[in-house]
Amino acid sequence: MFEYHGWITLRDTAGEDEDDVRLRQVVDQLRLRIAQMASPYLLDLRWMNGEPFIHLGGHSNHRSSPDVFALFEHVAKVAPGSYGLLHVRDDEDPAHENEIRVLRLARGALTQHTETLLSPCIPTLEDPFTL
Repeated sequence: MFEYHGWITLRDTAGEDEDDVRLRQVVDQLRLRIAQMASPYLLDLRWMNGEPFIHLGGHSNHRSSPDVFALFEHVAKVAPGSYGLLHVRDDEDPAHENEIRVLRLARGALTQHTETLLSPCIPTLEDPFTL
């Protein structure tokens, strides 16, 4: 099972001198990239109160398209002032099969962490398996 939920606030820079024209160009390019991902799950880019945001979520049997990690990596490169979180549960990842992982995007860098509020999945979220 591969479950993910995330969001990104899109910003051109982390400073106060945001270039609105450049940000609109980045958002337009991201809109095209998202359209090409053709996800059956939640994948939305929209403006709210003058700010662009990406929201995404999905639940599939295996890690597959869309490549949400690649989307976060791309945003880190093209809009380094952006920030957001991606929560992932991947029971096929042997190193983290009983954890919710968090990918953090901040200042053009991605880091991975264990979500301590929801991990370990068993027994925090589910009962242990019994035979």
